[in-house]
Amino acid sequence: MVYGVLPVWIEAVEPAVLKATGAPVRDEVSGDRLRYWGSSEVWRLSYGLRSVIVKRGSDAQSTEGTAYERYVRPLRLPAPELIELVRLDGAVLLVMEDVGRVTLEQEPSLDGFLAAVELLAEIRSVEVAGESEFDADRLVELAAGISHASLAERAETRLRPAVDELHRLVRPAVVHGDYVGKNLVTDGRRWTPVDWPLTYLAPQLPDLYTIAREAVALGHDRDLLVRRYCEAAEADRALVEQQTLIGGCGFTLRALAWVIEEGVHTVPSSKDWIDPLLEELDGLLDQL
Repeated sequence: MVYGVLPVWIEAVEPAVLKATGAPVRDEVSGDRLRYWGSSEVWRLSYGLRSVIVKRGSDAQSTEGTAYERYVRPLRLPAPELIELVRLDGAVLLVMEDVGRVTLEQEPSLDGFLAAVELLAEIRSVEVAGESEFDADRLVELAAGISHASLAERAETRLRPAVDELHRLVRPAVVHGDYVGKNLVTDGRRWTPVDWPLTYLAPQLPDLYTIAREAVALGHDRDLLVRRYCEAAEADRALVEQQTLIGGCGFTLRALAWVIEEGVHTVPSSKDWIDPLLEELDGLLDQL
């Protein structure tokens, strides 16, 4: 966390910030930088006891405004209220409700992870109109763009039929796209998912894959989380496991594509994620 002079780009949303916080002038607003990396910068701006979150997103993060317009607002998803949206050349600025100061990453309790899967079940229960935006063709296309021995062939022969079958069985639902501890925030009473730019519609369950994956890495019981999700969603366990497995394949393919196309330039250290992600994907494909 960094305290200090506010970035120049905040001038574009200054009226909304002053109105939301009640600050008389910009100089009265204090700022804490919460996140800063290649395509995203996030600040908490405060005046007295009132605060808002202001985010600047570029590249992959620039689609969050569209996600709010297409999914979050019309479907009334459990996300921070969007107060102001300003589009600039190659970037989007968002002023949002401040929904809490503690993330699940900071306090990774079992109760927090159980609350996260219950919240996920709520998100997935929202009825949506529209076709899947992450079908077999898209997954196979991602695999073909990654230079790795036999990956494209395995995606065609193992992943494609599994994804096609899942699309016949299950209607698309909302996928957050980055459902991990750092993007789940609590104010002590409720949990709220933040950071929605990667949202899309699909029948698979990458969000359950990623939150369970993180919980297991911290020593929590995966079975307990999946059972809680199935109970909350009133879903069949075998089908949920298949949705989660295919969702895991999609998550790793999408992550690999991002690292290769963008991450190596905006977050140079992300090149170290390639081999572990490939190993993870190999293991998932073996289970299909």
